[in-house]
This record gives sequence, C-alpha cells and structure tokens, in this order.
Amino acid sequence: LLYTIKFETNLAMSDVLKPANVFLPALSNFTFGSKEPQYEKDPSVQARFKRLRQEFSMWGMRHTSEALLLLHEHKLPHVLLLQLGSAFFKLPGGEVLPGQDRKVALKDSLNKLLCKENEKSIDWNVGDVVSQWWRPCFEPPQYPYIPPHISTPKECRTIYLVDLPERATFAVPRNYRLVAAPLFELYDNSASYGPVISSIPQSISRYNPIYAS
Repeated sequence: LLYTIKFETNLAMSDVLKPANVFLPALSNFTFGSKEPQYEKDPSVQARFKRLRQEFSMWGMRHTSEALLLLHEHKLPHVLLLQLGSAFFKLPGGEVLPGQDRKVALKDSLNKLLCKENEKSIDWNVGDVVSQWWRPCFEPPQYPYIPPHISTPKECRTIYLVDLPERATFAVPRNYRLVAAPLFELYDNSASYGPVISSIPQSISRYNPIYAS
C-alpha cells in the first residue's frame, strides 16, 4: 500500500512539473514605426505617489496589468520593453480602471501603446499570470509577496504572459523606444532594470520555449 501511494504521488508531481510550451516568434518578423508621443500621467515620481495616495482614498488598491512579450533572435529569448530616456525601462501595460477587467485593460493598453492609430487593433491573447508584485506603502519598494504587517497594499502589479502574433508592425510613441532585451542582459541586473524586470528569467524558467521561424 505504501509503495502504491508513493508511485501515484510521483506520477502526479511529474504531471504538475511538466513545463508548458510557449511559442516565440522571430524578432525579424516584426517591424517598428512611430506615432505621436504618449506622456506619463505624472510628471515626477513624487507626483505619481501623490496621485496614488489620492486615488487609494477613493477607490482602494490600484491594479496595474503588464505584458510579458517574448520573442527570439537566433533561438535566444528576448523580452520587449519600453525605454523612456536613457535608463528607464518598463513592461508594456497600464493602470486598470476601477471595476475594469484586468485582462481587458491590458489589451486596451497594448493597442494604445503599440498599434497604429486609426487601424485595426491586435486581438491579444492574454495568458498565464507570470508574477504579482505588491507595493505596501506610497513609496517605490515593491515585493513579490505581501509583508505580514500590511493589511491593505497600495498597488498590485500583475504580469501576464501575452502571445505575440506571428508577425506584425508596431507603432511606438516617439518619446519611447521599443527594445528587445535578451534574457542574459536582464538576469540578476536589478541595477539597470529594477527588481521586477530582472526577475523575469527566473519567472519564465518553468516554460519550454518553442522557437518559430
């Protein structure tokens, strides 16, 4: 009986740990254009946290949905990032309005950021939650868990794995650059990319990449 239980447990664990496939299109399948600038809602970090405090008093915790867009160059996974200025990088996405579905909000943000104006939008396939990060106070630090002394975090950032189309032309606001960063550049590099983006290589290690041509 003990042997049977052990065998069944191992079988169940092997199914759980089996990596899911994720399809990565080639970087060469994409072209990049530009469009009118899109500016941040807040002119400074201080203004951002002031607005966060004001909105928290009205609606509670802020939700932010962000997209992990993966592709490859010569079978090396890359992540699409928006670069603002010389040293600020972020994942494409945006804030979720009160009462709005998080995935719907993310699709709207991606089309606003990356699609040409007055043209058909992309039907994004929003998949797994890769990670969640919590902001406990009205300050920059964020954590991949809720500290035990925090009853109500001020912001929750949810990062979704989003499938890229096989090929596409993206229109990027002129004040941004859309860059493809290789995983080795992100890994353990919080000094350049911050703790969220630099943790992406670990977060996606559970997937089995399938490299499309």
